Amino acid sequence: MQDRDGFIWLNGQWLPWRDAKVHVLTHTLHYGYGCFEGIRAYATAHGPAIFRLDEHLRRLEDSAHILAIDLPYTRAEMAEACIEAVRRNGLDSAYLRPLLFLGAEKLGVDPAGAASHLMIAAWHWGAYLGNQAMDTGIRVRVASYARHHPNVQMCRAKAISTYANSILAVREARRDGYDEALLLDTEGYVAEGSSENLFMVSKGELLQPETTSALDGITRRTVMTLAADAGLTVRSKRITRDELYCADEVFLTGTAAEITPVIEVDRRRIGKGEPGPITRRIQQAYLAAVRGEDMRYRDWLTPTTR
Repeated sequence: MQDRDGFIWLNGQWLPWRDAKVHVLTHTLHYGYGCFEGIRAYATAHGPAIFRLDEHLRRLEDSAHILAIDLPYTRAEMAEACIEAVRRNGLDSAYLRPLLFLGAEKLGVDPAGAASHLMIAAWHWGAYLGNQAMDTGIRVRVASYARHHPNVQMCRAKAISTYANSILAVREARRDGYDEALLLDTEGYVAEGSSENLFMVSKGELLQPETTSALDGITRRTVMTLAADAGLTVRSKRITRDELYCADEVFLTGTAAEITPVIEVDRRRIGKGEPGPITRRIQQAYLAAVRGEDMRYRDWLTPTTR
C-alpha cells in the first residue's frame, strides 16, 4: 500500500502518497487506541459520488466521543477532505479510509499527552471478498472466537482494537478453507461477520441479529430502508446457530463487502446453495442506490465533481 502514486490528507495537509508516514513510537501503533471509517465512492452518470458520507463521518465523531479521543476537525472539514481525496487521486470509484489515531508525543497505556492525528486516504478497491463473491456467494465458518461483550469493548465505536478479534476469526476461517468468519456473542447467539453485519431470510421474513455486541453498520441501516421500501418486513431477534443453518437465505452487508450472499455455513448448505431471490432483490436495490440509478436515494450520494 505504501508504494503508490497519489495524495493523502494528513492533519490538514496534502502529502505525496509515499511521504505520508508516522513515527515507530506512535501511540496507536503500540496500543491500538483509535478509530476509523470505511467509505465508498461509486461511479455514477454524473461522476463519482460518495455514498452516505455524512452518516459515516457522524459515526466517526461518535466513535471518537465514545473513546474520549479529541477529533480536531469538523464534519464539514472532513467531508471536504474526503471529496478532495477522490478528486485529487483521479478516481472514478474509490474506497476511503479516514483514520483517527494518537501520535508519538508520549508512550504509556494512558494516552494523556498524545495528540490526535487524522488522515484520509482514497484508492480503488474492488470486491472485498473476491470478484465472484457477490455473484455466486461465499462459504462461512462460525469462529471459535466470540464477539466482544459490551462491557469488554465499546461495541458502538468502530475502534481499531476491535479488529484484532476479527483478524483472529478470519484467519482461522481461511486456514480451514472458508471465505469468511461468523462470530457469535458471548452467550452463543449470532453477532456478525469479521467485518460485516448479517441478515437471514426464514419463511419469507427478513431477520437480523440484535446489535448489542455488533457494529451498527451503515450498510445494515441502508438494507433496512431498502427492504422496508420494497415491502419487506425486517425484524431483529436473537438468532441461534442452528436457526442460521436452516435459513432459506443468508447474506452479509458492509461498506467493503456490499451485499454478499452466503451459500454455506459450517459445511451446511443454505437454502438451495445459491443466492436466493430476496438476497438478489436487496443486492440489486443497493447497487441501484449507490450508482445513482434510483432517484429515491439521491440524498445518500455526495458528488465529488465541482
